[in-house]
Amino acid sequence: MRLDKFICKSTELTRTEAKKLLKSGVVKVNDVVIKDPSTQVHENNTITLNNGASEQTLSARTSRYIMMHKPKNTICSNVDEIYPSLLHYIDLDKAFDLHIAGRLDADTTGLVLITDDGRWSHNIISPKKDCPKTYRVQLRDKITQDKQQTLLQQFTQGIQLQGEKELTKPAILKINTENEVLLTITEGKYHQVKRMFAAVGNKVVGLHREQIGTIKLDDELSSGQWRFLSPEEVISCK
Repeated sequence: MRLDKFICKSTELTRTEAKKLLKSGVVKVNDVVIKDPSTQVHENNTITLNNGASEQTLSARTSRYIMMHKPKNTICSNVDEIYPSLLHYIDLDKAFDLHIAGRLDADTTGLVLITDDGRWSHNIISPKKDCPKTYRVQLRDKITQDKQQTLLQQFTQGIQLQGEKELTKPAILKINTENEVLLTITEGKYHQVKRMFAAVGNKVVGLHREQIGTIKLDDELSSGQWRFLSPEEVISCK
């Protein structure tokens, strides 16, 4: 974890205030004064703050792990743009210190995992981890019976996306109806699901993420609602 982030998690300071504090030379890591806010610190480090009268040992608050049912027309960002950040839906202290582990497009709904634990989210978003994500996909054109087997083979072998040198990693496609499929991928390329279907001559008209790893979107969460993950759900991504 970055040192400035650690300070924010162990005090009521903002990131800007933490950086100013570091520049003043009053923060020590293992008895060494550190001024660089990007310095990586770990749980076994001793981090102290000299407030003038005494020296205080800092202890970061417990990390937070959240599941949200992302509404349409929100963005997975800490900054509002054309659409508002989905973090506005989270009524927690310092909600905007959290980050989204695996983004969705503004028009995509469904499961989003949110945390302030960078190492945990790395296990979800890192291409090397091959964390599966399952999407319910609504398609413009029907998948007729005579095209199903060919389509299944294409997704299993990998799809050639426009502008990419290599095929996508093998994906699992399950055809529910002529216009709806479940797609499981282990990558997170830009607009990947939409581009995969475009590459085979179809168009995605509705996209909803249902599962990340073994964590499934809670059926009891309506659009815009969230809950903390259970300990078992958190461990499943470590």
